[in-house]
Amino acid sequence: MTASAGVPAGGLAGVPAGGALAAVPAAGNRRSLPMPANLKFFYGPMDCGKSTLALQIDHNHARQGRCGLVLTQGDRSAAPRITTRVGMSRTAVQLNEGTDLRQVLRNEWAAGRRVDYLIVDEAQFLTAEQVEQLVGLVDGSHVDVYAFGLATDFRSRLFPGSQRLFELADTITALQVEVLCWCGRSGAFNGRVTDGALVTQGEQVLIADTAADIQGGRQAETRYQVLCRRHYRDRDLGPAPGDPDQLALT
Repeated sequence: MTASAGVPAGGLAGVPAGGALAAVPAAGNRRSLPMPANLKFFYGPMDCGKSTLALQIDHNHARQGRCGLVLTQGDRSAAPRITTRVGMSRTAVQLNEGTDLRQVLRNEWAAGRRVDYLIVDEAQFLTAEQVEQLVGLVDGSHVDVYAFGLATDFRSRLFPGSQRLFELADTITALQVEVLCWCGRSGAFNGRVTDGALVTQGEQVLIADTAADIQGGRQAETRYQVLCRRHYRDRDLGPAPGDPDQLALT
């Protein structure tokens, strides 16, 4: 037996042969082991491009021959799809709070379909238990998971799913597409607007769009607006649409 660099031929002093180092595979055997998978969480405020990035990552993996599954719930389209404001969309598996994500994959495997990775959009709506299920798929089945979602709700409180993702994800990435408040500062707060006023109480989950929905000359009852911290705290929604003092974003 020859000594490797810095290690005596008899092994490390105080460590019996086949002891603590026995669990470390020889370099020549590492390629026979499955590549370790990862749980990656991408987060940001509304309109920062989360769904667009989700579809881009799915495209990049698929073109390299990997097989993925796209999951969502609460998409703005109210359909089993991931949709984006730049026009991209993709059919997805619809989740709800009772969905067992492990069973979703078991069904795919039972049908003979390989799953190398999961794309999970609107991940803030996952339950803490579902995040645990994702962790089990990453660690136990070597399935990569890419989760995309909001961090906080309209009350500026963490979603339970996002909180658990912050606690367990291998990597956490704040998306860098800057979203602006009406004042020009960086927007980070997802304000819920009901009948023209910012509200901070109510059900945590209420699906609506960030664009004002005009029907019959009247703005729809509920929408969302991204605000900076100052104007979120002041409940200041800025100039009304069409106000001559507000710069047109064209």
